[in-house]
Amino acid sequence: MDNSAPDSLPRSETAVTYESPYPLYAMSFSSSSSTTHRIAVGSFLEDYNNRIDILSFDPDSMSVKPLPSLSFDHPYPPTKLMFSPPSLRRDLLASSGDFLRLWEITDSPSSEPLSVLNNSKTSEFCAPLTSFDWNDVEPKRLGTCSIDTTCTIWDVERSVVETQLIAHDKEVHDIAWGEARVFASVSADGSVRIFDLRDKEHSTIIYESPQPDTPLLRLAWNKQDLRYMATILMDSNKVVILDIRSPTMPVAELERHQGSVNAIGWAPQSCKHICSGGDDAQALIWELPTVAGPNGIDPMSVYSAGSEINQLQWSSSLPDWIGIAFANKMQLLRV
Repeated sequence: MDNSAPDSLPRSETAVTYESPYPLYAMSFSSSSSTTHRIAVGSFLEDYNNRIDILSFDPDSMSVKPLPSLSFDHPYPPTKLMFSPPSLRRDLLASSGDFLRLWEITDSPSSEPLSVLNNSKTSEFCAPLTSFDWNDVEPKRLGTCSIDTTCTIWDVERSVVETQLIAHDKEVHDIAWGEARVFASVSADGSVRIFDLRDKEHSTIIYESPQPDTPLLRLAWNKQDLRYMATILMDSNKVVILDIRSPTMPVAELERHQGSVNAIGWAPQSCKHICSGGDDAQALIWELPTVAGPNGIDPMSVYSAGSEINQLQWSSSLPDWIGIAFANKMQLLRV
C-alpha cells in the first residue's frame, strides 16, 4: 500500500494505527481465519447515539481500512464487543450496553440487530450490562454480567435465558468462561468467584481484595492452561495472577506499571504470556516464570502508546498481533 494513498493509515514496522472520529473503547478481532481479518471497534460517547465500525486488517500489507458499508449505529457506548467463536461458523458480533445484542456481519448488512436480549422479567428496561463472554466450547451459550449483581447465561440460538444467578453482593464487572459449564466473575465486592452450572446453589471464592471492598474490574481466564486466571483491582498498578488450585494467595503479582491497569489479555497460543495496558500509556508483555523471584517479575517487552490505554485484545486468529485502544485511536502491535 502506498503511504500517500488517501485511505492509508499511519504505520511502522511493528504497529498500525487506525484513527477514529470519536473516542474508542470496546474492540474485538474476528475469530474466523479467512483472508480478510475483521476488527470491530465501538465508540465511547456519553450520549445515546454511538457507533460500531467494522475494519479490515491485512497483516501482509500492514494496512487497516474502515468498511463503512458494514458499520452501524449502536445505542449507548458498547461496554464490550465480541465476535462469535469459530466453532459457530457464522460471523456474528455481540455487544453489551443497555441490552445484549447480536449482529450479523455480512456483505449485505442490516442496521438492525439479529436479536436484542433482555433478561428483565418485570419491565422493558434492563440493568446495564458491564461485560459478557461467549463460550467457545458451547457457542450457543453466552454469559452476561450486570450492575444488578447477577450473571445471566443465555442460549443465543433460541434467544432464551438458560439460568440467572445472583453472583455477588455488589455490581458484577466481568465474566469469563473456563469450560463448557464453568465460568468465573469479578465484582465491586472484591471477590473472584467460580460457578458450575451443574451446581448453581454454590460458588467458590478463589480470591478477595486485600483491602476490603476494593472492586475487581477485569477477569481473564488462561485458555491454554485453565489453572490460571488474572484479575485487576480498581486504581491499582498490579495484575494479580491466580492459580485456582491454591485459592486466596496469588501466585504472582505483576507490579511494573506506573499507573492503574485497565486491561489484560492472555496470549492465545502460549500459557505463559500475558499483556496488560494502563493509565501510564504502556502495554507490557510478561512471561510468567515457574517460580517468581524475590524482586518480582519484569516485563519482557514494553510498548508506549500516545495516552492512557483503555482496552486491549490479543487476537486468537492472528496471535502475533495485539490491539490496544487509547483516546480515538486503535493500534495494532506486532509482538
